[in-house]
Amino acid sequence: MKRVYVNEEWCLGCHLCEYNCAFANSGLDNMAKALKNKKIYPRVHIEESDGITYAVSCRHCKDPLCVKSCIAGAISIEDGAVKIDRSKCVGCLTCVLVCPYGAVRPGPEGAAQKCELCLANSCGEPACVKGCPNNAIVYEERQGERK
Repeated sequence: MKRVYVNEEWCLGCHLCEYNCAFANSGLDNMAKALKNKKIYPRVHIEESDGITYAVSCRHCKDPLCVKSCIAGAISIEDGAVKIDRSKCVGCLTCVLVCPYGAVRPGPEGAAQKCELCLANSCGEPACVKGCPNNAIVYEERQGERK
């Protein structure tokens, strides 16, 4: 299964992946209307550590702790992708606490949210990948990875 991978050495820390993600998941067709003067809730996040910047997003683990810990049964695996049914989420955010990668975060209404590979918004590939000016984020299949 294809997943999002980050090449840290190419990340500029520009945050364009966050804006493209927030726009792709906004449901609107105009980026300015979707994001201007609003707090954004991207499903990918730029982090910095010791001068290195990198994007953090869900790794779609084969045996995810977030699925096991969800008391509402809102998190499931569909075709290899870990997804959250926000209508079932009770906002306990246990999934945020147990994700070893820091990829699950509270969304605008309090329900948890995370990268779902843009599978529901028909982008073809994740918006963060399309919007990365330096190709630091890639969407590809790799052998022998993931827990």
